[in-house]
Amino acid sequence: MTSFLDLHVPGSPLLLPNPWDAGSARVLAHLGFRALATTSSGFAATLGRFDGAVTRDEALAHAAAVVAAVDVPVSADLENGFAHDPDEVAETVRQALAAGLAGCSIEDSTGDRTDPIYDRGLAAERVAAAVGAAGEGFVVTARSENFLHRHDDLADTIGRLQAFQEAGAHVLYAPGITTAEQIGAVVSSVDRPVNVLAMPGVPPVGELAGLGVARVSVGGAFMFAALGALADAGRQLLAGDYGWAEQARTGRAAIAAAFG
Repeated sequence: MTSFLDLHVPGSPLLLPNPWDAGSARVLAHLGFRALATTSSGFAATLGRFDGAVTRDEALAHAAAVVAAVDVPVSADLENGFAHDPDEVAETVRQALAAGLAGCSIEDSTGDRTDPIYDRGLAAERVAAAVGAAGEGFVVTARSENFLHRHDDLADTIGRLQAFQEAGAHVLYAPGITTAEQIGAVVSSVDRPVNVLAMPGVPPVGELAGLGVARVSVGGAFMFAALGALADAGRQLLAGDYGWAEQARTGRAAIAAAFG
């Protein structure tokens, strides 16, 4: 049987979309995606909250619901492990295993806007604790959040990813890097599969493959696209228009096929 980690092939990226509930997970799995990952920002939006405002229990219950809805591996965005202390990060990973997840991501972001990034040493300790709790087959993705917090220091980001590799991380991820030069530098500096976040300015998948990228995810973007369509449909209805109805047919057909 192909494991979740086996799907990460440098040069042939795993396309890993991020559903926000069981229904969107079933639609994406039906379309043929080989694995899925939850999105912290997308799930938070379903609760009417911003990213970072979800508890560990809520995130893990949500992840378990997604796992139960599909027959493909599911990884979870578990933010910073919902803890500062490495032992508590390890407990989060143990609960993720119990939820049936195939993997999770752990950030080096503190959640404190005034001091958003953990010291590199502590960040690596947290990754090591996650890996130690993971056991066989569970994939820990270690994230360097520098570029999402306007700390556009590529050398420091690479140094952090290398420290996470030494700590045992299975996949490495620096969301927010966008150029071929940045991505190529990261891939060539580590010996683990690298995930890239699809966002404006990022090269297309074919070019990422040429750079040696092993995974491409979308974060909350699919959820935000869906909310954008909802807002557009709402504005049309407020204007007395039913132009949104054709797109509704497309969505209804997708559900019928996926839920059939």
